[in-house]
Amino acid sequence: MSKLIVIEGLDGCGKTTQLEMLKEKFPKANFITFPYYNTDSGRIVTDYLSGKFGEENPSVSAYSASAIYAVDRYTSYKTHWERLYKSENPLISARYVTSNAIYQMTKLKKNEWDGFLGWLFDFEYEKLGLPKPDRTIFLDMPIEVSQKLLTSRYNGDETKKDIHERDTAFLRACHEAALYTGEKCGWDMIPCSMGGEPRGIEEINKDLCRIIKETEDD
Repeated sequence: MSKLIVIEGLDGCGKTTQLEMLKEKFPKANFITFPYYNTDSGRIVTDYLSGKFGEENPSVSAYSASAIYAVDRYTSYKTHWERLYKSENPLISARYVTSNAIYQMTKLKKNEWDGFLGWLFDFEYEKLGLPKPDRTIFLDMPIEVSQKLLTSRYNGDETKKDIHERDTAFLRACHEAALYTGEKCGWDMIPCSMGGEPRGIEEINKDLCRIIKETEDD
């Protein structure tokens, strides 16, 4: 059974760039990214992100949206990456079950967070049987910095941001939820900025590589 290493981070933190660099540093590793947009279940995620469902009750949306993402993970696991996980090579995932904790838990009152995390981990890891990560690494990029990077990614066209990317208040809440969950679950936190500017991509990658190598050697 391979080691499952999850890389988490809010939109604009540089996950995609780091993943491409890791592919060069760890050529024997397998890589997956969530959601699986080009599948039937992934297209439902796309509809959700475009706002088609128009969910107004956050206490419902926290669970319904989590279920949508969970189904995408389950179907892709059974049709694609289960065999990768059962190989001997490390499996590195950009986003995972932990993304539901970051993005969906914020819709609930803080006194409901622990109950949501208990439900989420039981649903995905126990009921659906998805593998638990051996290590979760959070790329910690402040919202002010990530928004600049997102604007640059879309060449200044703010309309290209999805419903999460353009809602800075929501993203601040997600950052708080990530720090809360990370402390509760023992995530590794990598700071991705210094003095209001992004840290060097290579510096961040060195931190990632160190943690991944430590996980492989455990």
